[in-house]
Amino acid sequence: MHEIAQRLAPASRVMYVENDPVVLAHARALLNSSETGATQYIDADLRDTDTIVRQAGELLDFTRPVAVTLLAILHVIPDSDDPHAIVAKLMDAVPAGSYLAVSHVAAEFLDQEARDRTRDLAGRVIQQQPSYRSREQVARFFEGTDLVAPGLVRVDEWRPDPGPGEPGSASSSGSASSSGRASWWGGVGRKR
Repeated sequence: MHEIAQRLAPASRVMYVENDPVVLAHARALLNSSETGATQYIDADLRDTDTIVRQAGELLDFTRPVAVTLLAILHVIPDSDDPHAIVAKLMDAVPAGSYLAVSHVAAEFLDQEARDRTRDLAGRVIQQQPSYRSREQVARFFEGTDLVAPGLVRVDEWRPDPGPGEPGSASSSGSASSSGRASWWGGVGRKR
């Protein structure tokens, strides 16, 4: 993410949040910034919003719009931990004009066999069972924002015609449903 952001806007500041020790070890070794930008990471769980907001505020200017990207993470936060409140608290910390990007496993697109495979894989990889949420439940993450066109859609509909093997193509995503289409909801909203 930081490489793309800083390629487009070299002064971009990017803050990652992670609590996996292996990922953090790679972050320490690999996160390089542009000459004018900055890239850092926070060792925290997404549920620890106070720590995230406080530490992110040391790098990011919360008087100017920022982008909050929650990609492939919210489905590992169970309903009992109120993921909608987590997102709301993060978005409360940023000013109007900020963006929220979310991708989330789609409950509607996975049959029981696919859910079982995903749960088995998740249990081995992240030791957390995914929470499948409907489009309506994912849409709630965007409360207080105006969705950017094309709205909350399958992630492959954000860029429907990429070339084979390009990011966004069903053949490169590895997370397609049995129809060959992505089984994830994706959306971007701009805070009012």
